[in-house]
Amino acid sequence: MDRISWDQYFMAQSHLLALRSTCTRLMVGATIVRDKRIIAGGYNGSVSGSVHCVDEGCYVIDGHCVRTVHAEANALLQCAKFGASTDGADIYVTHFPCLQCCKQLIQSGIRTVYYAEDYRNHEYAIELFKETGVKTIKVTLDYLAFDTNYQEKQKLIERLYAELDKNNADGEIQELKKEVERLFLN
Repeated sequence: MDRISWDQYFMAQSHLLALRSTCTRLMVGATIVRDKRIIAGGYNGSVSGSVHCVDEGCYVIDGHCVRTVHAEANALLQCAKFGASTDGADIYVTHFPCLQCCKQLIQSGIRTVYYAEDYRNHEYAIELFKETGVKTIKVTLDYLAFDTNYQEKQKLIERLYAELDKNNADGEIQELKKEVERLFLN
């Protein structure tokens, strides 16, 4: 039996955390790890006790949702709240950290940032990581049972269905729709 690597395991944890996100613009998850042990996790969402983007919509200023606390910050704050040191720890994030999260990660002593997807990689964030010796390593999930694009696929299938229905799809198309539902939607 083949086991997934530690990097794949921790990145999968971050993708699971992202599924808890309450921001409709981008679902992000972060897992902080020290000595191959998870010490905290976070996802992007509203301040505890406040309204959520999924309920009230995003509160966007200058192209950014200001209602949302980023996944990396939430994971760091969880460590602060429960007294877990982040000095010398690593973080696994579904998306490359923004500039503000970059600075927070550096200040908290994170030594390596593992990320799954590039996302508006800020030039200064990249420079700061290099300047301070924080390594950045891209880790893509290759474990077949984990589909990180399921929402995009769902939306595409719904769009295709709508177009097929508009064009009065024949019996063969209806059979293909059933097969798509069996494979992708159940």
